[in-house]
Amino acid sequence: MPCVMFEIPVITTTLMEILRVEQLCKKYTKTGLFGSKDVVRAADGVTFSVNQGEVLVIAGESGSGKSTIAKMILQSVIQDSGSIYFEGDIVDEKGKKKLQSSCQMIHQDPYDSINPRMKIGDIISEPLEIHGMGTKKERHDRTLEVLREVRLEPAEEIIKKYPHMLSGGQRQRVVLARALAPRPKMILADEPVSMLDVSVRAEMLEMFQEMQKKHDISFVYITHDLATARYFGHKIAILYLGRIVETGPMDTVLHSPRHPYTQALIDAVSEPDPANLHRQKKIRITQQDADIIHGCRFADRCPHLVDKCKTDPELEEIEKDHHTACHVNPD
Repeated sequence: MPCVMFEIPVITTTLMEILRVEQLCKKYTKTGLFGSKDVVRAADGVTFSVNQGEVLVIAGESGSGKSTIAKMILQSVIQDSGSIYFEGDIVDEKGKKKLQSSCQMIHQDPYDSINPRMKIGDIISEPLEIHGMGTKKERHDRTLEVLREVRLEPAEEIIKKYPHMLSGGQRQRVVLARALAPRPKMILADEPVSMLDVSVRAEMLEMFQEMQKKHDISFVYITHDLATARYFGHKIAILYLGRIVETGPMDTVLHSPRHPYTQALIDAVSEPDPANLHRQKKIRITQQDADIIHGCRFADRCPHLVDKCKTDPELEEIEKDHHTACHVNPD
C-alpha cells in the first residue's frame, strides 16, 4: 500500500503512562535436523512505554520477535526475565487479571482467531461472559451496540450468522467488535490488516483510527508494513532480531531514519512517485538466519560496518525522543 494514500494523523499525547515494558527477554532453543541446538532470542532487553490514547507501532520483518512481545504483554507467553507494568502495577500472577480484563488482542487471521462453530453474537459476548461483565440482557445489548459501531448492519441479523457466512473484511470487523465489547483501555493488534485486500485494508485502518480516537484507546500495533504504520501510529519502535534498534515519533523516524535497518525497511516500501522509480536505493539487505550473539546484530547485513560494531550498541538519544542503537548513525 503506497504511503502517498494517507496523511500523518495529528498526534494527541497525554502524560499518563498505561503500559511499560522493561528489559523483556525471551529465548527459545531450536533443535536442528542432526540434533544441533540453536538459541533464538525472540526478545532481548526490550524496553518501551505507551501513554493513554497513544498508538505505538512495533515494526520489523518476520521473525524479529514482534508477536512474541505481544503475547508476553498479555501473559499467554511468560518472559524469561524483565517486567511489565500496566497502569503502574506490575503484571504478575496476581496482576495479570487486571491487564487481561482491560487489554484485548486482534490477530492477523480473523478466521483462525474466532470459533467457526459459534454464532457472531456469542463470539462478541464471550469476553464479557469470561470477565463477568453485565447481565445476559446487558451483554446482548452491548453486542448489538458494538456491531453497529463497526458498521455491521443489520446487527440483529449479523448476530445469528456464523463466521463462514461473512467476508474476510466483515470477519475482521467482528474481531474488532469483540475487542471493543469489554471497553478496553488498550488493544494489541498483530498484523490486523495484512491478510485483507488493499481497498478493505484502507477501510479497516480508518475504522481502527476512528475507534482509537473515539474511545481514547491505547494501541500496540504490530506490523512489517511501514505504509500502514505511518498512517496509524504516533510513535514507532523498529525491532530487529529481538532488539529495538530505533525508536521515536513516527514523523521523525520515517523522515530522518538513523539506523541502517530502518533505512532499509523504508527503501523496501513501493515508490508511489514515477519520477523517483529509478532512484538508487540507499541500502539493500539480504536474508540471514544466524543468531548474532556478540556485537551488533545487523553487522553482517550492514554497508556501514566499522570495527566498533564488534560491540553491541545501546539505544542512545540522538535528538529529542529519538533513540537509535548504532555506532555509525549514517544520515
